[in-house]
Amino acid sequence: MPAIVVTSRANPRVKQLRAAFVGNARLSGGLVAIEGEHLLQEALRSGLPIKTIFLSERIDPPAWLPRTVELLYLADEAFSSAVNTQHPQGIAALLIPPRWEVDSALAAITRNPPPLVLIAESLQDPGNLGTLIRSAEAFGVTAVLTTPGTVSEWNQKALRASAGSVFRVPVIAATHADIAALKSRGLHLFAAVAGAGEKAVPIATANLNQPCALMIGNEGAGLSPDLLALADARITIPMPGRVESLNAAIAGSLLLYEAARQRAASQLTTDNSQLFL
Repeated sequence: MPAIVVTSRANPRVKQLRAAFVGNARLSGGLVAIEGEHLLQEALRSGLPIKTIFLSERIDPPAWLPRTVELLYLADEAFSSAVNTQHPQGIAALLIPPRWEVDSALAAITRNPPPLVLIAESLQDPGNLGTLIRSAEAFGVTAVLTTPGTVSEWNQKALRASAGSVFRVPVIAATHADIAALKSRGLHLFAAVAGAGEKAVPIATANLNQPCALMIGNEGAGLSPDLLALADARITIPMPGRVESLNAAIAGSLLLYEAARQRAASQLTTDNSQLFL
């Protein structure tokens, strides 16, 4: 048994952990809370600064825990009062989230062609956003831009759905002016829409191999007229079935896969052509 176990739910450190789990930046000191061994391992693998690790008194500390990080033991009741899951895993942590700026991210975009940016407009389902961030990492996205009205990437459901990708993929709050600025940096803006009736081209025929940004709209309303007006082209996912539209996370993931497929095919063609030089 640990020498000291915090038992009070009103303990300042327990209150800070609770505030971080509900997204209260003021009371949490700007820290983000994570729960479970998998997310903690992903945060450590990503090199994020871990401030404090909390263990339920019933949990033995895993051997891989860093010795340099503060470790606090909580009574089961105190631990359960701080986390927001029905079945607490007994291990949680407070960390300093990565900070990404629009200007530096856009500058990096110009140095790493061909960039691929995902734009999420007013997504309200944290599971959708987290899944898109996970897909963004899987398919080589340069950055994810989110507009006002989009759920925070540090929402607990978004965190879990991202499976740790949120620790590594730049997710940046952006205005419509920031998105418009992508065009001046040479990016082609594609607006994802449901159905071909909106003069949209199938994704397989769109040139996603060029520097581009894929725009995904709100789950119910889709993309706003302002972002549609910014688009250089509209793209859609052909569906032979009777479904009218796809879940935002599924649609976005399919678009990102197609972009990655086109880029891999282009690179293979380039590599093969060099064999005959």
